[in-house]
Amino acid sequence: MIFIDTILSELLQFFKREGIESHTDEELIRKLDIRQSTFNELFRNRADMVRQVTLFDIEEQKREQVKLLANANSPVEEIMMLLQDGIRKMREINPVYISDMQNNYPEAWGLTMDFVNSNNQHVNADILNRGILQGYFRKDINLQLVTKILLEQFFMMINPMVFPPDRYDLAEVFRSIYLYYVRGICTEVGGKQAEQFFSRHNI
Repeated sequence: MIFIDTILSELLQFFKREGIESHTDEELIRKLDIRQSTFNELFRNRADMVRQVTLFDIEEQKREQVKLLANANSPVEEIMMLLQDGIRKMREINPVYISDMQNNYPEAWGLTMDFVNSNNQHVNADILNRGILQGYFRKDINLQLVTKILLEQFFMMINPMVFPPDRYDLAEVFRSIYLYYVRGICTEVGGKQAEQFFSRHNI
């Protein structure tokens, strides 16, 4: 890992664990154990730092997703693995991180939403299409509509006006939204496979 990637990786972990605004630039410099001059060379300002961390996170998510889906045995398992990974990630992220980005870093939040839109639409549509052809998902589902619903459910989940993070466990919200919906679009064969996956992985 090159130097800048190491720095971005450490910042990403700080942000996800403690939020973006919990530390000043000076505190981050101390935590990173680098010079002020090095920090200034890497980042034009705080917004640029958050933007670079966001782009790094997006590329990491792409790589992780490829590895994750390579271990699936069917489209149902692919959906379940994405669901399980989403639950895990939501549990690991401090809700303050999301609200900090939404409220203070519109460019970074826009990049995140663009990625969620394009990636989820493409990946979910591909998985669902293959699942229909292989008999795991119902043939009568509207592929475009189901893909859109899955995406909008995600946006609803992270909307603090709908699910205030101080009142709701976002990981549990994620689980409640997606698990039951996925069951509903499965055929009998796909549903059995989904149930087996749920019981094996306790999600």
